[in-house]
Amino acid sequence: MRSGMVAVVGRPNVGKSSLVNALVGQKVSIVTPKPQTTRHRIQGVVNRPEGQVVFVDTPGIHRKTPFALNRYLNEAAIGGLRGVDVVLFVVEAGRWTDEDEQVLERVKTCAVPVGLVLNKVDKLTDKTQLLPEIEAHAKRHGFAFIAPVSAQKRDNLDAVVKEIFARLTDGPALYPEDQVTDRDLAFQLAETVREKLMQRLRQEVPYALTVEIEKLEREGKLTRVSAVIWIERDSQKAIVIGADGAGLKAIGTAARREMEYRLGGKVFLKLWVRVKEGWTDDPRALAQFGYDPT
Repeated sequence: MRSGMVAVVGRPNVGKSSLVNALVGQKVSIVTPKPQTTRHRIQGVVNRPEGQVVFVDTPGIHRKTPFALNRYLNEAAIGGLRGVDVVLFVVEAGRWTDEDEQVLERVKTCAVPVGLVLNKVDKLTDKTQLLPEIEAHAKRHGFAFIAPVSAQKRDNLDAVVKEIFARLTDGPALYPEDQVTDRDLAFQLAETVREKLMQRLRQEVPYALTVEIEKLEREGKLTRVSAVIWIERDSQKAIVIGADGAGLKAIGTAARREMEYRLGGKVFLKLWVRVKEGWTDDPRALAQFGYDPT
C-alpha cells in the first residue's frame, strides 16, 4: 500500500476545510463563511484500497498580522508545509489575489510535488473561462497537476486523490483504519461551540473569542460537557450572551444538537462566558489555550 501526508494550504476563505471534510467524507474541521475560521493544523485521514492519505488542514495564510494570534496562524500554516509528501495549494476559481500570490511564493520553495486545486468551480457563471484560467495558472508555476473541483458539490475529488496516490511511495498506514482525525474529542467539541459562535456573531467578536473545555464526562450514551467561552473585553460578554441570555442559549442549543449527532447520544452542555483581557496578543495566553505552532 501507499501512504503519505498532504498539506492543504491557501489564503483564508478558499474552502480548504470544506475540501478536507469532503475528501475525508465527514466533518473534521469546522466551516463558516468567515475568514480565519481554521486556527490549528488538523489532520483528516482517508483510507482507500490504494493506501492511506493524511490531509493536513491549515489556517489561511494572510498578509495582515496585527496580533500574536494572527502571527500564530501564519506560523501554523507555514509549519504545515514541513514533513509532508505532497502539497495542495487551494485557490478560488475565477479569483486571484495578492494573498494567493503570497502563498504561491511559499509553495515555490517546497521540495515536494505541489498540486493546484481550483475550488468553487460550481460558482463560476461562465464555465468557458475555466480552461484559460488553468492555462494562466500553469504559467505561474510548474505545478504537478491542476484540478478544478467543487468541495461543496464533491465534484472531481476522486481525480485529486488519484493524482496524490500517484506521487506517494510505498509505506504503512499512519493511523488505524477507524481513525479519521488526530484531534481528541475535547478539541472537536470545543470547535463545535466556536463554530456556532462564529456563525451567529458579527464584526470583530468571533475573532476575539476562543473556547476551552473544562469538563468532559461520558457515562454510556450520556456526555456531560462544560465549556468556557473566553473573550477579550467585558463589552463583548453582553454581545455573546444576548438579551436575557437568548444568544448564549441559541448557541448552546445548536452546539448540543451537533454534539448529539456526532456522539449518538444525549449531551448536557453548560456554557460559561469569561474575560481574559487582550488574550489574542498575549503569547502566554495563546499557549494556555492550546495555540502552539510547533
